[in-house]
Amino acid sequence: MHKHNLHNNKYNFGELTKTCKALTPFVFENEFKTQTIDFSNPEAVKLLNKALLYNHYNITFWEFPDKNLCPPIPSRADYIHHLADLLKRSELDADVKILDIGTGATCVYPLLGHAIYNWQFVGTDIEARSLEIAQNIIDKNDLNNRIELRIQNNEMHILKDIIKPSDKFTASMCNPPFFKSEDEAIEATRTKLKGLGKQNDKVVRNFSGTAKELSYKGGEKAFVHNYLYESSHYKQQCFWYTCLVSNISHVKSMNASLEKLGATDIQVLDMIQGNKVSRAVAWTFLTPIEQKEWKKISKM
Repeated sequence: MHKHNLHNNKYNFGELTKTCKALTPFVFENEFKTQTIDFSNPEAVKLLNKALLYNHYNITFWEFPDKNLCPPIPSRADYIHHLADLLKRSELDADVKILDIGTGATCVYPLLGHAIYNWQFVGTDIEARSLEIAQNIIDKNDLNNRIELRIQNNEMHILKDIIKPSDKFTASMCNPPFFKSEDEAIEATRTKLKGLGKQNDKVVRNFSGTAKELSYKGGEKAFVHNYLYESSHYKQQCFWYTCLVSNISHVKSMNASLEKLGATDIQVLDMIQGNKVSRAVAWTFLTPIEQKEWKKISKM
């Protein structure tokens, strides 16, 4: 994990259960005499991540329906830290405003980005109900002056009708749907549970997730290429566009498309989390002169 990630070490369940008492019944000692939880149990996973937010990020309220995707806080924080590194290298680490695409019911990236770096956010989603739940989280944590939510009414679009003419975003971030369909998501969960030693005819996702949170027609590749194309229509309104990419084979096609669309810089941010390697692709359309002007204005 990133060197600044607070979750590089083992979980301190003693501290976490003090912060979130509801987690206590799910903690047990394994065969190695180490405290842990059953990571195939969605209730235990949700309470663990709630405890991490409460204990490390000064969040006091984080409630959402069990059916919604429960984001793993350590990996979400990693994306935030790697994006922060990119902004620092670009001399853009002051008065940061981030566009979070697909913020979901949990509003996790805005919560983390504000808590760690005091960033300001605009979060978007296609689900009105998810935004209502996220807004309640924002309200209860008194973050209305730092986080704004916008609905995307057309599922065919990502940025259209979201980015306003007056908007200037330091960067965007996005964790796109991985799967082409609900069936593909179920099969992936079955494989994951098998890896955890759980054999069951009934597939229960340990991180939950609705069909719209997990899948997109055409899958990840279709989503990211739609995102790339739409970003080229807003070249001057966001310095860095970024997106997590689960399938490394998609990076090559993204680079080819971005070059055709006129991107002036493309970077791949590698993120190592244990045995897992994930990545975010970052791109900008600003020329060197435009970048210099942007930085000058941001420092004023």
